[in-house]
Amino acid sequence: MPEIHYISSQILDLNTIIQIVDNQMQLSLSDEAVLNITKSREYLDKKIVENDIPIYGTNSGFGSLCNIKISKNHLSQLQENLVMSHACGTGEFVPKEIIKLMLLLKIQSLSYGNSGVQLKTVERLIDFFNKDILPVIYTQGSLGASGDLAPLAHLSLPLLGKGEVFVKDRIIATEKILKDNGWEPILLQAKEGLALLNGTQFMSAYGVYLLIKSYKLSYLADVISAIS
Repeated sequence: MPEIHYISSQILDLNTIIQIVDNQMQLSLSDEAVLNITKSREYLDKKIVENDIPIYGTNSGFGSLCNIKISKNHLSQLQENLVMSHACGTGEFVPKEIIKLMLLLKIQSLSYGNSGVQLKTVERLIDFFNKDILPVIYTQGSLGASGDLAPLAHLSLPLLGKGEVFVKDRIIATEKILKDNGWEPILLQAKEGLALLNGTQFMSAYGVYLLIKSYKLSYLADVISAIS
């Protein structure tokens, strides 16, 4: 049986990430994380019902359209459109090691209960991580302003049953993977697209990956020096 790392509000430090990666650990939500995610979503749903004024990115447009209120029956479509419109990366594929770190960091971020996402959205990201179903992401397209919008849009596309994923050494349409696993696409609720795209998990994953490599190189340098 694989070892399990339970996602909680505890800070995900470098040593923990190294253990998860090196030991190929599986992820699972702690009871605390489930409660935090659920309470956050319930709070947001209540605010949407109680407020007539637009709440940015939740029931409003984006950018210069921030004062335009979106009707309740279009809130899910708004979030899906946001993800799809930003999935415009180009260039070479992001290495699979980086994509897996992106999933880990995004799962951790959403699990603090500050993002208002659905529990099943985080659980599906965990399914992707545990089954090594890695969204196809491209290296170019992110400005790092307001988050790694394009890379995180590609990371999120498979939640909607769209885009492509790496499965071992093959690239497969997400629609087929969902069907093979008996999964339905996630219907994003208010604010979820914004929560998925606003973040720095693309640049952070590269930073963590390089830091892990540098630690290992430093260790090997010490060993080689000691036996030389």
